[in-house]
Amino acid sequence: MPKHRIRLFVTGKVQGVFFRQTLKVMAKKNDVFGWVKNLEDGRVEAVLEGDEDNVSRLVEWAHGGPANARVEDVNIHNEKFTGEFSSFDVLY
Repeated sequence: MPKHRIRLFVTGKVQGVFFRQTLKVMAKKNDVFGWVKNLEDGRVEAVLEGDEDNVSRLVEWAHGGPANARVEDVNIHNEKFTGEFSSFDVLY
């Protein structure tokens, strides 16, 4: 299975709705590594690395987010896989 790296910028009501924590749970369930953080402009940024299918599953989830989120847009950037992560972290 090819390895994949994606950087996401998620816009909408995505802060204060457990978006980061739920993404971390989803990442662990799907063997995806990287990080997620809130941005000062109200967006959420995430870097996801793992098998292409697993990363795609998380990208699909990000389009809806957790129950209280209202996702307006998901900006997706493909990046070169580095394998630099051994966990998935919520950054503050």
